[in-house]
Amino acid sequence: MKHIIAVIRPEKLEDVRQALEKVGCSGLMISETEGHGEQKGIVQQWRGEKYKVDLISKIKLEIIVKDEQADMIKKTIIENARTGEIGDGKIFISNVDEVIRIRTGEAGEKAL
Repeated sequence: MKHIIAVIRPEKLEDVRQALEKVGCSGLMISETEGHGEQKGIVQQWRGEKYKVDLISKIKLEIIVKDEQADMIKKTIIENARTGEIGDGKIFISNVDEVIRIRTGEAGEKAL
């Protein structure tokens, strides 16, 4: 099993969520978060004054999938989150050793 964490632009959330639903992604966790990448924030202007925003609002998606689904989920996120501009986000994929459904005690892929 794989743990996929995707950090995306907030305005792309609905596109990504709908696309994931279409490809059969049955569950995900969504969190609001802030951070910055290599650009170290952005400079904005308000009432003629420039100011630097160090932490930019992002959305973090977390998805646990079977190994064979990981590539399809990754491609779906990329296709629907990409704008081609700095700040589109990142995807992190790691292995999951165990999953347990608390309600039933099911373990492994059955718990997904």
